Amino acid sequence: MAEYTLHCFAQSGNAYKPALMLAVSGADWEPRFVDFFKGATKTPEYRALNVMGEVPLLEHRGRIWSQSGVILDYLAEVLGKFGPQDNDERREILRWTLFDNHKFTSYTATLRYLRNFVPATDPGVIAMFRTRAEAAWKVLDAHLAGRQWVVAHRPTIADFSLAGYVFWPEEIGVDWNDFPNIRDWSARIAGLPGWQHPYQLMPGHPLAGWGAGEKK
Repeated sequence: MAEYTLHCFAQSGNAYKPALMLAVSGADWEPRFVDFFKGATKTPEYRALNVMGEVPLLEHRGRIWSQSGVILDYLAEVLGKFGPQDNDERREILRWTLFDNHKFTSYTATLRYLRNFVPATDPGVIAMFRTRAEAAWKVLDAHLAGRQWVVAHRPTIADFSLAGYVFWPEEIGVDWNDFPNIRDWSARIAGLPGWQHPYQLMPGHPLAGWGAGEKK
């Protein structure tokens, strides 16, 4: 049995954040498939593990952790990698993780979900989320000008948090060449030893019917 068990599914960018960190850290971990699209997170059994009914969920040493930002913070502590080196870095990592959760991932993930997984979504709703996502993309792109990584001169959990959804440009409907600093930063992440695309790293892809009318 692996030391770390991550409850996840391939289409979840939030689950990809800790999955990616575990992979590039060389941790002894295994994914446990959660069939989100068939209601697995709504079952009493899953709610007993996570009352929020969300993915990801990490099991380690008899403890259960949920929320991707919390899991990343925990992994940085126990693995001794990608965490802050002082209190200023700790707060800066927290700042960008909160920005990611509230703005960058929030709007990007919703835009992708509406475009790919919700039939007959109102185009006006999609346009609204596109506008909000673009605003968040511009913030990160501007911040990365002249920088290799989000917080420090090395990758940290802030990078893993913000990278949760950037590797699905076609599904999001974005050309990262329009945001060259995000493009180059995501390429650096993809160059880390152990990196894999979310559809390779986690189980559950492809969905039944994927590419045959589900994807807009």
